Amino acid sequence: MSHTAATPSPTPVPLPDSNRGPQHAPSLRVLGLNRGKKLAGLVLLFLLLAGGAASLASRFRANRALAAETERLAVMTVAVAPPAVEKPDDELVLPATLQAYIESPIYARTNGYMLKWFKDIGSRVRKGELLAEIDTPEVDQELLQARAARRQAEARLQLARSSADRWQGLRQSDSVSQQETDERTSGYEQAQADLAAGDANVKRLEQLESFKHVYAPFSGVLTRRNVDVGALINSGNGGTNRELFDIADVDPLRVFVSVPQAYAPSVHEGVKAAIEIAEFAHGRVQGKVVRTADAIDPATRTLLTEIDVPNPDGKLLPGSFAQVHFAGSANASKLTLPVSAILFRAEGPRAAVVGANRTIELRKLAIGRDYGTAVEILGGLSPLDQVVTNPSDSLEDGQSVQLAEGGQR
Repeated sequence: MSHTAATPSPTPVPLPDSNRGPQHAPSLRVLGLNRGKKLAGLVLLFLLLAGGAASLASRFRANRALAAETERLAVMTVAVAPPAVEKPDDELVLPATLQAYIESPIYARTNGYMLKWFKDIGSRVRKGELLAEIDTPEVDQELLQARAARRQAEARLQLARSSADRWQGLRQSDSVSQQETDERTSGYEQAQADLAAGDANVKRLEQLESFKHVYAPFSGVLTRRNVDVGALINSGNGGTNRELFDIADVDPLRVFVSVPQAYAPSVHEGVKAAIEIAEFAHGRVQGKVVRTADAIDPATRTLLTEIDVPNPDGKLLPGSFAQVHFAGSANASKLTLPVSAILFRAEGPRAAVVGANRTIELRKLAIGRDYGTAVEILGGLSPLDQVVTNPSDSLEDGQSVQLAEGGQR
């Protein structure tokens, strides 16, 4: 009998647990999904931050541009041009004013009341001529009192002299002591001093009383009378005191004229000049330069010049406007400026000049002849100055401006 070998039974292969597999697979998927959401959130947050930063930067640039534009628009824009340089004329003509050679107010030197005046405005007087008389009762009484006090001092002096002489004689015989003699001698010296003080006081009051008569200090014409009969007169010129008269010496007359710097070398002492006044049709009056300031005024760039003009008949009146003609002195070019470029202020005509740092400098002008749309500039500007062509009335000294297109230096 044959025996068949027993075949070993195969080892069972473990099968995947149906309960475990489905649990691990969903966990992996959830983990990946959560990571993706976090990454997307981070990306979104980054995009939001980047967008916010870009918005803030754009807003900052816009604000800065707006501020710059506002600042630029706040600075006034002006157009500038240099003064026009014209060819020289055959003669130099400058404006001037006639002035009295000597002019002085006359004040009272004593207190009182106006008793009478003898000369009125327009009267021609000579030096030392009586103009008015003042009633001075207080000064008169003080003078009488001073004279009486002087007589008392004189009487005391005579008594002190005789006492001193008597005591000197008694001292020689030792009838009195040296002390008593010295006292009498000292009393005599004091009496001499009292008399000297009385004399000085009398002279002072006599001089003060002499001022009750008002005399002309020099020959001339009375141009003003400020008091009338009965008016209270106070001595001096302090406070509200007014002068009694104004007197002026009108022969010759002084003419002061400001000569521009360009013409200054040709104007000197002895140069002849003709004075023209519009009211007189008989022609020009001849005069000559008697002195100059020998210095250029830095404010106006002009030379102050004095011309004396004879006026024996008194037809030329002090204070009149005149034109001074210097023949053959116009050897320099002249400057002109449009009327629209001049600022007429209360302190006088001004020109707005733009400096190197683009700030306004208001220059004082000396104006010559008027040509209609332009005027001659005698002082205050140079050919290189940049003048605002149409300045606003609101321009101030030191104000910053910007130049219009094409207005750069």
